[in-house]
Amino acid sequence: MKSCSITGHTRLSHAFAVALSLLLLCFAAGIQTAAAHDVTPGDAGYIQEIWGVHIIPFIYLGAKHMVTGYDHILFLLGVVFFLYKMKDVAIYVSLFALGHSITMLLGVWYGWGINAYIIDAIIGLSVVYKALDNLGAFQTWLGFQPNTKAATFIFGLFHGTGLASKILEYKISPDGLLANLLAFNVGVEVGQLLALFVILIVMGYWRKSPNFMHQAKIANIIMVFLGVLLTYQQIAGYIASTA
Repeated sequence: MKSCSITGHTRLSHAFAVALSLLLLCFAAGIQTAAAHDVTPGDAGYIQEIWGVHIIPFIYLGAKHMVTGYDHILFLLGVVFFLYKMKDVAIYVSLFALGHSITMLLGVWYGWGINAYIIDAIIGLSVVYKALDNLGAFQTWLGFQPNTKAATFIFGLFHGTGLASKILEYKISPDGLLANLLAFNVGVEVGQLLALFVILIVMGYWRKSPNFMHQAKIANIIMVFLGVLLTYQQIAGYIASTA
């Protein structure tokens, strides 16, 4: 009975590994057709037309952005990939959330904006960085391990700046701005928790596979590719927009 149970767990873990690989490939297809911090036309029109405080709609918009933002999901996956203790997960995710919240709120409030192509290229590099970190590349290449907590917080700042830059493009009404931004940020964190919940369940089953470390290496190599692809696409877009 025990042997059957182990076999069942192994097969399930393999299934999760295959599912994750397919998901990463879907991200690759999505990168070809969408901007990392894009806002759908319907949501953009809503943001442009309303004024006053709208707590629930902005919570929904924030959660929707996080759940459908593949750049956030990829980076979050990279951050928790080899975190086995919930305490560590909480620390790193909180650092990312803090960085993301600071620049998103302040960026929109004070009108800080960076060219969307440039900031999204940096966000693509954040995915590359985290995947290479998971592969132990920096220890091998540089002979030391960069501070992972500091990197997570710093890249969180860039992710928030990307979202702020996009929101600024749609000229959100100053009437009720602070309340709406806070509601949007709450929604982003709710969406992040939902995404994290799914990721941790998948990782929990996948880590039971005896081939996890080998499959994890392949998955992080794919993540490097996706990050490079996103960065390249944004740089190409920037060059084309300035030509």
